[in-house]
Amino acid sequence: MEKTTATTVFESLASGVRLDVFRLLVRQGPEGLVAGEIAAELELPPTNLSFHLKALTQAGLLTVVQEGRYQRYRANIALMTELIAYLTAECCAGNPSLCLGSDAPVACTGA
Repeated sequence: MEKTTATTVFESLASGVRLDVFRLLVRQGPEGLVAGEIAAELELPPTNLSFHLKALTQAGLLTVVQEGRYQRYRANIALMTELIAYLTAECCAGNPSLCLGSDAPVACTGA
């Protein structure tokens, strides 16, 4: 992942509403949800939600498929996994397995 892509993803998730939408769709898995279901679940007005869905889609965090008159949104799990790998690639001096083990401290201390 390139730094510019990571920055775009983080900028998109910097909104509390967008973070809620993304987390909801991650929980839904491959089935995703149509926009109306997302709005109902998060108690958001459809016009407000539309703005956030567009931003998340443009950032690559969501995919959207037209289903008749509805649009089904799904979290881009592959991008999320790539972002996590980008963030942890140099963990513990380039040995992320040291940081991710069950006995590892919550944060690397350099010790």
